[in-house]
Amino acid sequence: MWGDEENSTRSWVMWVAAVVTIAVLGVAGWQWYAARQRAAVPTPVVRAPAAGVVSAPPAIQHPIGGDTTGAAALPALSDSDQLVHDSLAGVLGAAAVEQFVVPQNIVRHIVVTVDNLQRKKVAVELRPLKPTAGETVTATQGDLVTLGEANFARYTPLVRIVQAADVKALAVVYQRLYPLFQQAYEDLGYPDKYFNDRLVEVIDQLVQAPEVPAPIPVVQPKVFYEYADAGLEARSAGQKLLIRMGPANARVIKAKLKEFRAEIVNRK
Repeated sequence: MWGDEENSTRSWVMWVAAVVTIAVLGVAGWQWYAARQRAAVPTPVVRAPAAGVVSAPPAIQHPIGGDTTGAAALPALSDSDQLVHDSLAGVLGAAAVEQFVVPQNIVRHIVVTVDNLQRKKVAVELRPLKPTAGETVTATQGDLVTLGEANFARYTPLVRIVQAADVKALAVVYQRLYPLFQQAYEDLGYPDKYFNDRLVEVIDQLVQAPEVPAPIPVVQPKVFYEYADAGLEARSAGQKLLIRMGPANARVIKAKLKEFRAEIVNRK
């Protein structure tokens, strides 16, 4: 469904762009998180395990090491916006950050958005990026309504920022700021899970989005547009947005996501 929802939805897979560009700034590693887990007070167990069964915390699938000595110097999550804003500006450029990034609750909004990209919808009010300019552009020929190049062009300014992004530098920032992302993920309701694992899982699904040639047929059963192809409409919110951006833009985003994934998996 697109409309006001589409305006915000496109802003967050611009987060897809942001998954790569803004969204996830730096992975503080397994060493920091393991130490934190050892020091944490265990959550009371509602039901005791069966005799002889020993519960173990879930293994981290994609630990990332590195210099974690600066973790203690990070601000509180609620006070982190300026640091995150400045860190992003250092990699992407101040003008790009001012143009595209919502300046409040940056880390929390990135984490919520990443977590929602595999679902059918995302939280409109929690987007980390500002809405893409303009409304959905369609073409009509008889009863056929389609999306084409005119609509894809709306995403071009942000895609250019993503294409020019230094992925290695983003990964370094992500590593340095990772404790903030992990805390936001735990606060979201995942106290024994690891945000970097979730991010890698989401990236892996996004890059599997099909490449749909234009023009792309759509329908408008009520207020919002939907894909005419029920198979496309049934896909995750993140994959549908990549399709809506057009094949050329989607290829750029997928390539950057793959580069970023390589940097945040088993980083030493």
